[in-house]
Amino acid sequence: MTPKRTVNHHYNLVLFFLSLWLCQSCKSPETESRNIMKSEFGTLETGETVHLFTLKNASGMEVKITNYGGIITSIQVPDKNGSFDNVVLGFDSLEGYTKFHPYFGAIVGRYANRIGEALFKLDGQNYTLAQNNGQNSLHGGVEGFDKKLWEAKEFEKENIVGVELEYTSPD
Repeated sequence: MTPKRTVNHHYNLVLFFLSLWLCQSCKSPETESRNIMKSEFGTLETGETVHLFTLKNASGMEVKITNYGGIITSIQVPDKNGSFDNVVLGFDSLEGYTKFHPYFGAIVGRYANRIGEALFKLDGQNYTLAQNNGQNSLHGGVEGFDKKLWEAKEFEKENIVGVELEYTSPD
């Protein structure tokens, strides 16, 4: 008999691409208008506090991301006339994300899209998943990564600011 494999999947998402993107238009490493701010975004039913991180560069571009679901709630960028606008669909409060929503800006789970009939076979063993899209399992099922509170660590390096999100998903 072969022992059952137990694996805890550790997800570590470094929002380096956002950090790099925000820094692309930094005027100089000394510019103090490049920063990261942490604020409360709301409270979950469990009593846990959800935070919103705002990363801003010297040119005024900014990204807002929450540690609930790794959701990007806003990206403010200038248009051709220099006027800033949010180019992300989403909600202004945590409540919009804790109710049913179409996965706006979220890290969805171990898989994106649908697993037909909410079942699959791996190494000869059948696995049944939660159905949350008719007979299918969609974006991590009923409680995908979009519904998890991630550990968040702010960082600043040279002329880059960012947020690192981490979540360990049990097998």
